[in-house]
Amino acid sequence: MVAQVREGLFFSTPAVLPRGRHGLPRERVLAAQRERLMAAITALMADVGYENVRVGDVARTAGVSRAAFYECFTDKEACAFAAYDRFVEVIVQRISAALDLSKDAGHYVTMLLEGYLGTLEDDPVVGRAFQIEIDSVGAIARRRRRDALSSVAEVIRQHHEQLSAGDSTLHVLPVAAYRGLVYGVRQIASDELDEHQQPDLRALIPGITCWVLASFRGRIAEPA
Repeated sequence: MVAQVREGLFFSTPAVLPRGRHGLPRERVLAAQRERLMAAITALMADVGYENVRVGDVARTAGVSRAAFYECFTDKEACAFAAYDRFVEVIVQRISAALDLSKDAGHYVTMLLEGYLGTLEDDPVVGRAFQIEIDSVGAIARRRRRDALSSVAEVIRQHHEQLSAGDSTLHVLPVAAYRGLVYGVRQIASDELDEHQQPDLRALIPGITCWVLASFRGRIAEPA
């Protein structure tokens, strides 16, 4: 049986719409079908991998017809990209909600990791789909993933500069260093999701916090 995404975190899946005349506006019907289809392709990607997912499987899992699928998405790739965009949007929202730049750097890093790792732990099915399987969608997906990680690294760089203004122990790093931190944390999370059905990602936060703080307080010279 395919493990389902957690209801209400990344996706809020409406009940299957009644057959026949129901009087619902067409826009509402399509929005409900899109939501169910995005949740379905996410669950299937996590279970069998993107390459093994068929449009018919997605439609059946979502409880809609193939015709309804093609009313919502041009193809399987478009559905996967829409679901991935939702994943990135929610991760960014959860990270942003956890941050408080009025506190010290240790608190900032801990809350940053809670927003990221904690959210993945709360829905490991979505985590596996979009931390592990997304690269197999193709070159466009890999570019989207790189763009998303680079954006997060830039936000952390800006926050680090703000924090360093009030803490002489913090030193601004080269841009590549922030990207390295983001990529490193992502890979650690991906490995845990790959190896464990119910990974304890929050247990990683103290150790990773020490590593990130050591980097924030280090002096890394810009290359000549």
